[in-house]
Amino acid sequence: MKKENAPFKYDFVGSFLRPVNLKKARADYAKGNITKEDLIKIENEEIEKLISEQKAAGYHVITDGEFRRSYWHLDFMWGFNGIEHIELDHGYFFHGEETTHGSIAISGRINGKNHPFVEHFKFVKQFEDENTVARQTIPAPAQLYAELFREKNGENTRKYYPDDEILIKDIAAAYRTVIADLYHVGCRNIQLDDCTWGMFCDKKYWSTRQNAETELKEIAEKYLYLNNLALEEKPEDLVITTHVCRGNYHSTWASSGGYEPIARTLFGGENVDAFYLEFDDERSGGFEPLRFVPKDKKVVLGLLTTKSPTLEDEETIIKRIHDASQFVTLDNLCLSPQCGFASCEIGNKLSEEEQWAKLEHVKRIAKQVW
Repeated sequence: MKKENAPFKYDFVGSFLRPVNLKKARADYAKGNITKEDLIKIENEEIEKLISEQKAAGYHVITDGEFRRSYWHLDFMWGFNGIEHIELDHGYFFHGEETTHGSIAISGRINGKNHPFVEHFKFVKQFEDENTVARQTIPAPAQLYAELFREKNGENTRKYYPDDEILIKDIAAAYRTVIADLYHVGCRNIQLDDCTWGMFCDKKYWSTRQNAETELKEIAEKYLYLNNLALEEKPEDLVITTHVCRGNYHSTWASSGGYEPIARTLFGGENVDAFYLEFDDERSGGFEPLRFVPKDKKVVLGLLTTKSPTLEDEETIIKRIHDASQFVTLDNLCLSPQCGFASCEIGNKLSEEEQWAKLEHVKRIAKQVW
């Protein structure tokens, strides 16, 4: 296995377009036309094919492409004890499109025992080799907290957790349980996907989503506290990174704005080993906020978009990498697409062939720079 578990000079965020066969199987299972065992068999087959393709593409990370999930975040949250699946009246409102309506509700004290994602990871782990490491992507603790107070969810949340500090401690403890269980079965690479910071970059979006109940600075510090509390007791040889997103659904986006409003808090304060950051268009702002990244941490520049099949101009990307190196040394920079290719089952608007062409483009550019 690679000694360096993440990130890599050319990397990806985690989710991949769902094959037609897999989408059909999941739909058939939802209708009761096939058994759970039938679905798992097809999921396993498609994940094994994906991992072979990831290796063939020359990447040092393997994932299950989030093929067992409907959503990048909610399926993981539904795996906690004390949290159940609900459907809201509407989804998230993205730029020109509304997402599907899934969400979460507390049904008891939250804990992370026997989380199904541990078994999901074990399936991927068996395909590791001397050139690859298996990565588990999960939503950040702050993302779970935010979902518990989305729209009217907060009313139910407070029925079970009138004391906010107890809620935060239970969420953190549940994550520590899952992280420990993943580590026990051999996981050495965890990525925390986190839209909360991306939303902070767009103050208007965040205040609308949270009904303007709290000040940005106050809740940002709460989220940082929660995320770091969940990472306490982390083994030294477990690499934990975080990916900051502004929304990625069917090639649409949710928020805009540079990292400056949250740079000092996030980059200077979160106890992760690296930051996967979106910088694929003007909505992401400039590189100046990277000045707050500690010298011992890495940044993966998401300079290529997964929202479009168009291949970016190589010289432009190379120039932007060198521009970013004014704030983070070139040795501590890496390159990736800005997000996954299918944060939800619906996927972005490109083909599987175009998906792999985009990843080949990332690798080709990275090899020129490093």
